[in-house]
Amino acid sequence: MLIKPLVEIEKKIVQKMSMKNRGEQPTRSVISQKWTLLFCIGSFCAGMLFTSRMWTVPESKGIIRTTTTIEAEKLKLVSEGCDPKTLHRKDVKHESKDIVGEVSKTHHAIQTLDKTISNLEMELAAARAGHESIISASSMSEDLNKNNSSGKRKYFMVIGINTAFSSRKRRDSVRATWMPQGERRKKLEEEKGIIIRFVIGHSATLGGILDRAIEAEDKKHGDFLRLDHVEGYLELSAKTKTYFATAVALWDADFYIKVDDDVHVNIATLGETLARHRKNPRVYIGCMKSGPVLAQKGVRYHEPEYWKFGEAGNKYFRHATGQLYAISKDLATYISINQHVLHKYANEDVSLGSWFIGLDVEHIDDRRLCCGTPPDCEWKAQAGNICVASFDWSCSGICRSVERIKEVHQRCGEGDNAVWTAAF
Repeated sequence: MLIKPLVEIEKKIVQKMSMKNRGEQPTRSVISQKWTLLFCIGSFCAGMLFTSRMWTVPESKGIIRTTTTIEAEKLKLVSEGCDPKTLHRKDVKHESKDIVGEVSKTHHAIQTLDKTISNLEMELAAARAGHESIISASSMSEDLNKNNSSGKRKYFMVIGINTAFSSRKRRDSVRATWMPQGERRKKLEEEKGIIIRFVIGHSATLGGILDRAIEAEDKKHGDFLRLDHVEGYLELSAKTKTYFATAVALWDADFYIKVDDDVHVNIATLGETLARHRKNPRVYIGCMKSGPVLAQKGVRYHEPEYWKFGEAGNKYFRHATGQLYAISKDLATYISINQHVLHKYANEDVSLGSWFIGLDVEHIDDRRLCCGTPPDCEWKAQAGNICVASFDWSCSGICRSVERIKEVHQRCGEGDNAVWTAAF
């Protein structure tokens, strides 16, 4: 609307200038100056109007209002605990907790699985031990048939006499003194629930001359328990494990005893001693000792793993001396189940003691299980304190037992009829 008058003014100015050039009257210049002034004013107004329409500046109030609104929203988020940074930290923390929780669950699951596997291995070991024992004890088929026909009979104790291929004379001396023979031995099993067997494995050459000699002897006396074990002095710890596992598989007894074939035993006194501990399910009975750990090579009873027992000169933990000891059924079963993972030390009595460390086992130290030979055991018998077992500490058994065990039996024995009158 304003541009149109401006154009008309511009046209009139041009006409006046053309008239001046043609020599018009001076009075026209006055009109011309007025129009020029109007033109300038109009151009200025038009410029101002044009500038204000094209470049509209936003209201500062709106900017402040928008900024204030954003800050208020942020403050609201912070006050509600929803700050983006806080939320990010919470998310990270929550994710960390979730990861830790999952790791803990996984670890627990692994532990549970390990325990399950361990239990299955123990059950498998027990089944394998029982199976191997039955197979290896073919000479004991009569006992097995008796157990199978009337259910497994309950016995009072099983006495295993540890022996070797070269100990035929020792075995005969034991048969001639404290071990009943023939019908008397069978009667002892049936009436008193006492099993007595010589315990031996097989030679490195299975079925060789040594094994055939034992088979012939067993055929004559019928008093052997054959083990699935290779004989050897350095393998006594392994033999002990196999003996207990086999005995538990064959006979269900309250107690299982191991004794050497050069030790004299009073069976009735042994039975009376064990009967006092029948109520304890986990009992370990013997002459407890704690001998020195021998690190020097070449000496008797050298301990190759001496470093496990601390500084030089240290002693072993308390354990029963190896000439004779007794354990309850639960402990024999424990050995049978875990025999494949129980560690074997060089000395058999140390190994047995180590297997019970950490278990809830009552250790019974009874010195009547380790009396000396006459006059020691004789004096005690005269005083009414009959010994369970007699041997010489210097020989770890009766010195020259083949020649002397008969004398020990006569002077320290409880009498041949004691076992028949004893009440267990």
